[in-house]
Amino acid sequence: MIRLGLIALWIGVLMWPAWAGDVSADEKALREIREVVKQLQARYEKTKDLQADFSQKTRIEGFERPIMSAGKVYIKKPGRLRWDYLDPASEQIYVNQDDVKVYVPEHKQVLVGKLTQMAASKAPLELLQGAAKLDESFAIEPTTGTTRGAGGIPLITLTPKDKEHESTQNLQKIVVEVFPKTYFIRTVSLHEISGNIAVFEFSNLKPNLGLGPEVFEFKAPPDTEVVKAPVLNGP
Repeated sequence: MIRLGLIALWIGVLMWPAWAGDVSADEKALREIREVVKQLQARYEKTKDLQADFSQKTRIEGFERPIMSAGKVYIKKPGRLRWDYLDPASEQIYVNQDDVKVYVPEHKQVLVGKLTQMAASKAPLELLQGAAKLDESFAIEPTTGTTRGAGGIPLITLTPKDKEHESTQNLQKIVVEVFPKTYFIRTVSLHEISGNIAVFEFSNLKPNLGLGPEVFEFKAPPDTEVVKAPVLNGP
């Protein structure tokens, strides 16, 4: 399910002089990425909650034009997440640990399911929360090529170690870019084995606002139908 694909990871940069011994280019890049991950994790460990705007561009294999959408995201430790899609259509996603509710006002329905059953959705939540031990689930690598992120900080590639797990079986890799100085996540790109790519870009980040539990509690309006969600495909 495209809607459930996304988002807190880790970055920073360790500059190596050109004459730094006989360390290979690959080793330099790996050390740089490890320092980036360390800085990013440190940033999110200090973040109790977070509010941000997001835009999403999803390219579906075989379709010429990408699907564009935008909205707001709210995060609160531990394990609370809310996505509000505002454009082009309204949709709300509430996550509480492993429980997920997807409310579609247009259809007057709320889909209820489990995060661990939704492909490519658990990993982005772990990124946004920033507390997961990503090296247990992913191989953390420098992104191939010469492209770097904002401020020249290298991009990080996460490759799932368990290809058979429901949450990652369709996920080829995740590429993460962070903001310079703050180390908050700027973009998350979810690459599916099928060729589909969903890119989330975050802006107007506001950490530690003291978001209350009411922000993350869904109250179904009258006449709302509750439907058990099927196993969903990401990103």
